[in-house]
Amino acid sequence: MPFSARFTPCRHGLRAAAAGLAIGLAASAAPAQMRSLPPEVAAALDRAKVPREALSVVVQDVAGNAPARLTWQAQTPVNPASLMKLFTTSAALDLLGPAYTWDTPVWLQGSWRAGSRGVFDGNLVIKGTGDPKLVMERLWLLLRRVQQLGVREIHGDIVLDRSAFEVPAQNPADFDGEALRPYNVSADALLLNYKSVSLTFTPDAARGIALVSSEPPLAGVSIDTRVPLATGALSTTCNDWRSALQADFADAKQLRFKGSYSPACGEKLWPVAYPEPAAYNERLLTGLWSEMGGQLSGRVRDGLAPDVPPTFSVSSPTLLEVIRDINKFSNNVMAQQLFLTLALAQRGVGTPDNAREVMRQWLTTRYGEAGRTALIDNGSGLSRDTRVSAQLLARLLQDLASSTQMSELMSSLPVNGVDGTMKRSKSPPGRAHLKTGSLRDVTAVAGYVLTDSGHLCLLVGIVNHPNAGAARPALDALIDWAAHDVPGNLEAMK
Repeated sequence: MPFSARFTPCRHGLRAAAAGLAIGLAASAAPAQMRSLPPEVAAALDRAKVPREALSVVVQDVAGNAPARLTWQAQTPVNPASLMKLFTTSAALDLLGPAYTWDTPVWLQGSWRAGSRGVFDGNLVIKGTGDPKLVMERLWLLLRRVQQLGVREIHGDIVLDRSAFEVPAQNPADFDGEALRPYNVSADALLLNYKSVSLTFTPDAARGIALVSSEPPLAGVSIDTRVPLATGALSTTCNDWRSALQADFADAKQLRFKGSYSPACGEKLWPVAYPEPAAYNERLLTGLWSEMGGQLSGRVRDGLAPDVPPTFSVSSPTLLEVIRDINKFSNNVMAQQLFLTLALAQRGVGTPDNAREVMRQWLTTRYGEAGRTALIDNGSGLSRDTRVSAQLLARLLQDLASSTQMSELMSSLPVNGVDGTMKRSKSPPGRAHLKTGSLRDVTAVAGYVLTDSGHLCLLVGIVNHPNAGAARPALDALIDWAAHDVPGNLEAMK
């Protein structure tokens, strides 16, 4: 059972907690033994050929003002990778509230054709407000609502108002050359189904093929429905099944597979960012409306919503549910949607600059100069430029541990060895709720660990190094060490 079900921390004010941690971290610098890495962590770094200076650490009991158990390179600005999502989701819980929802208004702009049944002369208008989870199932319900109002044929256009966000155009391959990875999808005020396609491969040994099914339906897009099963030695392994398919997505209207699929893989799911993101909304809405039996005489295009009350609105899941997806599974595009929503709510329009300023002010209000000097690029951590310190992350976690948002934030974090991005952790399972971060040169964890003595401690561990990926065992060793807060552990550090 995850420890959050067994432990409820004290509730205190945010300002008091911030002040308390400032005292605690200041005091933690004094004892020399508290600034030495545990032997098992140091040994794991040595095996990974990662210098000890590449690691930043804070381990601190969340209760009271006791000195930190361990600080190491805690003041050094480092790239936190997806630990940045802790700042974004915490700011959202504070500024928007856990019950916040995104409302997507819809207008039927026109009139019913006299004497007809189900024919609407005019436009269907949908205005995006940044909903991070307007996935296919919810989009189907939105269009179903339109049909329940009697619309079967739209003699006009489907107009999409995406003006709530102003995001510079970018090539999805710019960050790491992986344009088809869903984590590289750009934010959008009307983000439909993450601009992605889910491909499912199901082997059929009797026919020697793997059946390929795809969701959602995209108008004008042809996708291979079968691929040959691999034979011989290739049929017994499933090491790199995606590469073996030899996917050819050069033509966004024809998604092809020139390779084969190993029957040893069983059924597999491959989420792919659509190769032509600018055309995705048009293809999805046209395809889904047609699949639902609807007709459209015009086209899907961008435009502005009318300045009158909408015909109806659809609401998103609550922020509490959204941050669970963001943190458990490190969903980058959802985090960026939330980041821009903070700007929309506070500044009236969601731009990256506005969002950075909202976050900077939020951090400065709570953490003074340490918050002001943090370098914030975007809300997801998918950046080479973001810089924060382990100490600033520790102060955030200490605040949250004593706030009314503690249970909401903790429940959104992966449980080590159990779920989310911590499912494969080698540390003792079920003892920690930790957000992970991973980039080419970064591996990191931050969150809470339940110790053997029943105390809750916060833990931040960040490695910045070209060989950071090999240092994961060092972070597992750090989690294990933090969990075992017996005297022998502390003596070993002297």
